[in-house]
Amino acid sequence: MKTGVICDGISRDLDHALTVMSEFDLEYAELQFVWDKEVGDHSPDEIAKIKELLSSHNKPVSCLSRHIFAGMTTANRPGDALHEKHMDALKRVIAMAHEVGSPLVRIMTSKKEQILWGLHGAEHWNVAKGAWDTLPPLIAPAVDLARAEGVKLVVETGNGTMVNSNYTARKLIDELDAKDTLQVLWDPANNCWCHENAFPEGYEEVRDGYLGHLHIKDVMVDTPRATLEVREMGKGQLADQFAPMAAALLADNYQGVISFESVYHSGNDSFEDGFRKCIDLFKTHFH
Repeated sequence: MKTGVICDGISRDLDHALTVMSEFDLEYAELQFVWDKEVGDHSPDEIAKIKELLSSHNKPVSCLSRHIFAGMTTANRPGDALHEKHMDALKRVIAMAHEVGSPLVRIMTSKKEQILWGLHGAEHWNVAKGAWDTLPPLIAPAVDLARAEGVKLVVETGNGTMVNSNYTARKLIDELDAKDTLQVLWDPANNCWCHENAFPEGYEEVRDGYLGHLHIKDVMVDTPRATLEVREMGKGQLADQFAPMAAALLADNYQGVISFESVYHSGNDSFEDGFRKCIDLFKTHFH
């Protein structure tokens, strides 16, 4: 399997992060924050330095992961000021993707309305009417841009976003008829919040050509108490899901990259320490 890491989960010092990647034989670098900037905000000289570091460490890029469209709401519309701000950022990230050879660019979706569809009365009393319908028009210009630029987008299943499950991610792709350009960035730990079981249910939604990229971490969610705890890998609610997920990906000849997302620390605020506690189990499953 193709394995990597979101580099700033080790360190925003890219040289150090790439050195640690080599220590653990991780091949693919996913870039989100490098030094003090998010991808899409770097100068040409900084991008040249990033390319130099990637080359010297022999690390190809799997994905550029800016938080495109995050923070938008159902009140936003295509072409409004906030949407244009995100589209401008997307153009910069795509330009950077061409420079560093990234095949994928990550996008997010607008803030979540909890109940999008309903039956037998819920559709009258409980559904946030029209909320979902605002989403495809916001994403469509991004798909058109990516298609014209020859890159693929991956939409992350995020916490607190309209696409927070593989079901909603696939629905968005189908409604946009964009499977050629838009795929799912599956983060099964994020999907725990909406109680989508990772395997087999979550995987079944995306196995038929929808899956473009993966983020792996472990968590424990307590939705009634609105509390999320990141756990050391293998000590959260996905502990028994990683092995069957990995086996299915291998059996289906998944060709994308699996990025470890290093967002765990043991209480000392050191995410590199958290990475070191988790990475061996990650490699045991995804190898």
